[in-house]
Amino acid sequence: MTYWLLNIPFLAVVAVVAVAAILVRRSPNWRAIGLAAILLLMLTAVFDNVLVGTGIVGYTEELISGAKIGVAPLEDFSYTIAALVLLPSLWSLLGSRRDAAVR
Repeated sequence: MTYWLLNIPFLAVVAVVAVAAILVRRSPNWRAIGLAAILLLMLTAVFDNVLVGTGIVGYTEELISGAKIGVAPLEDFSYTIAALVLLPSLWSLLGSRRDAAVR
């Protein structure tokens, strides 16, 4: 099983939650997510390259796509993207305590 195949179920759950948040018209602030994405993806690139480059984390070459940013495989970035979409979507769906008190 490749790393992309391993990522598919997790990314599918993230997509379902994001679509649900959009459909109930509680869409997260995508502009804020985009700004956070820039910072988090840059940090992921730096730290993943350090971890992979120093040998702390290793990947079986046959199981990665071959696409890399530096020495870090592209598959590593899917977790950051999943978190960037899933957490704000859940926050939007679940609402805040203040919203519950108003209702």
